Amino acid sequence: MEHALRANPLDIPRAIREAADCKPTKAAPKVDPHFAEPIKALIEKEPSFGCRTVAWLLGFNKNTVQRVFQIKGWQVRKRLVGMRPRIEAVPSVATAPNERRSTDMCRVWAGRDGWATLALVIDCHTRELLGWHLSRSGKASTAASALEHALINRFGTLGRVTREFLLRSDNGVRHGPRTSGGTMAHSSPAASTRPWCAATA
Repeated sequence: MEHALRANPLDIPRAIREAADCKPTKAAPKVDPHFAEPIKALIEKEPSFGCRTVAWLLGFNKNTVQRVFQIKGWQVRKRLVGMRPRIEAVPSVATAPNERRSTDMCRVWAGRDGWATLALVIDCHTRELLGWHLSRSGKASTAASALEHALINRFGTLGRVTREFLLRSDNGVRHGPRTSGGTMAHSSPAASTRPWCAATA
């Protein structure tokens, strides 16, 4: 078609030439204020809430809320810089208590306080719950607080970490920054050589 237009445009009927020149125009998407205003008010109050939580709290359809988020540009996408810091895939085996601990986080409904994040720490050998922390946010400090509670519960005292160690979640992604000896308390003078991490701690 383009070759024929360049060679001799008069050989092609006028209607076809005009149709080829026309570019379809798409109207800009519109957002109903009935949905946009309460959604905006809720995410201004609770910026950590995602599409599903907002939809459930407001009683709106999940797809409608997600569409409003997309059109308005209210979705927060974390930009990944370089390679994601993954942990090496090694088998997690605990032959005795206090060798390896596991951390995990989940969201729970807290009634008047709304959604909260619950961080748990268990012993991988005995499957005993060692510590927990309930927080309004799901930051790395929530997992660190659960770890401190577990250490106090297990050993009854806190020392200081002599070297840096790492917390990770159950999919192997690290919980934010590494935990340093100055910020995290440790319970035993003889620190284990294995890191505290989730699912394979």
